[in-house]
Amino acid sequence: MILNKLHLNRVTLAELLQIALPMVVSQGTFAVMTFTDRYFLSQLSPAHMAAALGGGVATFFSFCFFSGLLSYTNAMAAQYLGSEQLAKCSKVVTQGLIVTAGCLPVLGIIAFFVSDIFAAMQHDPQQVELERLYYLVLMAGSGITLAKICLSSYFAGISRTRVVMVCDIIGLLVNVPLSYAMIFGHFGFPAMGILGAGLSTIIATTVSLTLFVCFYLGKRHREKFHVLQSFHFDRGILRRFLRLGLPSGFELFLNVAAFNLFLLMFQSYGVAQGASAAIVFNWDILSFIPMMGLNIGVISLIGRFVGAGNMERANEVIASGFLLGLCYSGTLALLFICLRSPMVEVFAPPGGDFSEIRELATFMMIGLSSYCMADSIILVSGGVLRGAGDTRWLFYTSTSLHWAMLVAQFFIIQVFEMGPRTSWLAFVSMLFAIAIVYVLRLRGGRWRDPAALRMVMAE
Repeated sequence: MILNKLHLNRVTLAELLQIALPMVVSQGTFAVMTFTDRYFLSQLSPAHMAAALGGGVATFFSFCFFSGLLSYTNAMAAQYLGSEQLAKCSKVVTQGLIVTAGCLPVLGIIAFFVSDIFAAMQHDPQQVELERLYYLVLMAGSGITLAKICLSSYFAGISRTRVVMVCDIIGLLVNVPLSYAMIFGHFGFPAMGILGAGLSTIIATTVSLTLFVCFYLGKRHREKFHVLQSFHFDRGILRRFLRLGLPSGFELFLNVAAFNLFLLMFQSYGVAQGASAAIVFNWDILSFIPMMGLNIGVISLIGRFVGAGNMERANEVIASGFLLGLCYSGTLALLFICLRSPMVEVFAPPGGDFSEIRELATFMMIGLSSYCMADSIILVSGGVLRGAGDTRWLFYTSTSLHWAMLVAQFFIIQVFEMGPRTSWLAFVSMLFAIAIVYVLRLRGGRWRDPAALRMVMAE
């Protein structure tokens, strides 16, 4: 009786787990790759670790608009799967790859201008050179990354998330030892430091993309989804792709821009503060990125049931998503608050004074423990709304709240010159505000209105 009132259904819960768990593992591989790269670089110096954070965030900022757009391949493929239009699923991939090819010149222009932002933000001169090198190397492989995002989102949309998991695990198995060898100079490689970290990431991404292509062109999949007939421009699907995906792309771009600018301003406090942020966000990645796997699973199932016109099953997905997300994030919150000191100590370099970094990072871990549950609410709610095509509302609301936070951070850091603890508390408060607003939208009925859903499916 209680389960029925909460829309909890064991079959739907099992189906969501079946789709989401491989994506949790897959997203976790990215978290492990990022974590190990920064850990290896932390053994060189705090400046190397801070540079990996700044350069990595700047890279994602530079191509995140296209990443957000191409990630909508998940929802579109799922919607066509639900409406039993299998031939259109593979056509979505073709349109996505056309978009990927078209964005490459734009990415080159972006890299040229953004590479000087580190010096403009008045970072330490040693850190600036490391950040710029890492950024340019990663941007050189951004086209490979975007093609991989398109194909991995497609396989998630048709519920073949095990394919995504296998490809990403193999990429991880290539990346970690290669990164170790190229950073420190082992197994015949010269010691390349942060350059080696960037190159190993590109090589591992290329290996993963190659595997995705092999699965995509496999005989069984090729025949079921009419892949060989999909390699052509389709005006209707591309128009729908852009109508629903562009708000997602702009949302991600503006939100990452706000976060990136906040992080760069935060690093202007000094190297110790920048290293503290790098430590905390390393642990944040290990919690947030796996929860992105649940987000992707929710998008896939909601998209399928929207395509099939079955909103009762959509309600069951919502209930299952919140149950899984809150249980997982609640467990992490306890770990972060209870083990915050040992977690910070992991990143202590062999030599040098670590006391200032230790004190600030330990305080920031308390904030992380408090907002990781808000993150899970945001990711489940956002996954539902995105899968249902409510991307314009997400764009307007999410970007407004993120940029309001950035304005507040500008006054806190630059105008009133308050300390890093005040800045961090403002950041945590913004995440709670987003979680509350998303839940209110989810409880309303506009996103599930039949007329609105018909417009989502229209080409």
